[in-house]
Amino acid sequence: MAGWLSYLWYETVYWACALALTLGFSLRIEGKRNIPRRGPVLLIANHQSFLDPVLVGLATPRQLHFLARQSLFRHWPLALLIRSLNAVPIHHEGLGKEGLKTILEQLRAGRAVVVFPEGTRTPDGAVHPLRAGVQLLIKRVQAPIVPVGIAGAFDAYPRTAPYPKFSPIFLPATKATIAVSVGKPLDPARYATMPREQALKELFDKIQEMELKAERLRRKAR
Repeated sequence: MAGWLSYLWYETVYWACALALTLGFSLRIEGKRNIPRRGPVLLIANHQSFLDPVLVGLATPRQLHFLARQSLFRHWPLALLIRSLNAVPIHHEGLGKEGLKTILEQLRAGRAVVVFPEGTRTPDGAVHPLRAGVQLLIKRVQAPIVPVGIAGAFDAYPRTAPYPKFSPIFLPATKATIAVSVGKPLDPARYATMPREQALKELFDKIQEMELKAERLRRKAR
């Protein structure tokens, strides 16, 4: 019974967020079918905003697991909410030693996990070099790698802004419209055997390619 309640709660929040972000940011998503429906999946995405975990979750047709800083669990209402949505607390950044261990546990349990291999939100909207931890992760678990590109979230809610800007779907488009593009799964075995710098560069290129597709997908001002 608890499992069904958890599933229904996640689905309720999913559709509430989908409605809110579609209305508030003219959200568009493409490529959902590229995500395997079963088994472990590692989603790698660029990191533009606090909105990113929600955006990747909306682009994923299965329940998504993600890492969250321990500090977010200090206030029990927020902790209760994000735990119920499959957030896993960590003390350090996601691709540090503790984060890698937690991600491996989730993947070995057959779950879909998102990581932001840049390590932190972009300061300027561009995709930045990936941290080495993502390649270590790929070497440890042979899960399909799905690149995800996010566009517009930086304009809507950059790290320096106290609150987001909106671009409602029923008003003329602004720079705050958002789109997400999901790529086809990549073979983890290929990247696991590559030299580190080559693997990081190719994965960076894949994420950037999807970010550019998302940029083209965004609703634009006429």
